[in-house]
Amino acid sequence: MGWPYIGETLQLYSQDPNIFFINRQRRYGEIFKTKILGCPCVMLASPEAARFVLVNQANLFKPTYPKSKETLIGQSALFFHQGNYHIHIRKLVQTSLNPEAIRNQIPHIEELAISALNSWAGGHVVNTYHEMKKYSFEVGILAIFGHLNAHLKDQLKRNYSIVDKGYNCFPTNLPGSPYRKAIQWAETDDHVLCVKARKRLGKILSEIISERKEKKLIEKGLLSCFLNAKDEKGLVLNEDQIADNIIGVLFAAQDTTASVLTWILKYLHDNPKLLQSVKAEQKAVCQSNEQENHGLTWTQTRKMPMTNKVVLETLRLASIISFTFREAVADVEYKGYLIPKGWKVMPLFRNIHHNPEFFPDPQKFDPSRFE
Repeated sequence: MGWPYIGETLQLYSQDPNIFFINRQRRYGEIFKTKILGCPCVMLASPEAARFVLVNQANLFKPTYPKSKETLIGQSALFFHQGNYHIHIRKLVQTSLNPEAIRNQIPHIEELAISALNSWAGGHVVNTYHEMKKYSFEVGILAIFGHLNAHLKDQLKRNYSIVDKGYNCFPTNLPGSPYRKAIQWAETDDHVLCVKARKRLGKILSEIISERKEKKLIEKGLLSCFLNAKDEKGLVLNEDQIADNIIGVLFAAQDTTASVLTWILKYLHDNPKLLQSVKAEQKAVCQSNEQENHGLTWTQTRKMPMTNKVVLETLRLASIISFTFREAVADVEYKGYLIPKGWKVMPLFRNIHHNPEFFPDPQKFDPSRFE
């Protein structure tokens, strides 16, 4: 279980997560316990165990995250709920991100991608991950709000970047800790001092919501879904619920998307033949669009077999989401082991994706696995 309170958090975050989890799986088997971010946890390192927690007996486990995430994202975010509320919010999010919604956003997403590429011109050095975070944030804002004026977008970006730093830190309010800074950070100008980042985000979102309601602005996106939705009792979402879930979607989308994009570039750089194949596939699309004088279409994105296989293999090998948190709502028995009520349960996706029983030579980047 490691040190008191912090457990094995330092070991996890100070080394390759692969090494941390694989070493413990080899030592203790597919089920073992530890403590991460102050929480006692049961680790599950097999597809059967993951299916047990996430599908077969999902009612015995509620979605949960460390207190630092819950405080900074907001308690009304769907991650922290079960039952009808969770189902209601999840349907709204899925509706705003369904194929039809994405299809309509393709021209705008392409515009953002071209703008990002143009900003890298000139041969200067860029930090790939930081650039991908900028791009994924822009796409996230588009999916949530539709078009948003530059000032509000900048305010959201500046405040969210501060909150983002506090997600994975210890939930301790000690002076100087990232968690405390994220809660108490303030921006300074001639008139404003000591504005807390999370509260500032809520205020900005409230302003956007009020403007949309007052002016009856019609923008496609998640916010519109939230504003127009009613549950089975005819109740609408309040502003806190909307704000928490918007921040939750940004949290779920930005870092993971940026990480996947970064790893795609890394793997393609390390595999020149694959890089040439992907470039040829994309070049053919560009040439076709130039001849027919139109931009990227949804249909074209469905007809990129090499690119799609590279994305899938990147998701497997990089395993951006190493694990997910659940919490046992009752004492649960699995294969003779007791999972106490209140303990966190963490299916280890990385261990599963790197298991040679399922993926031969698992450390090799091989998109042909998905043919």
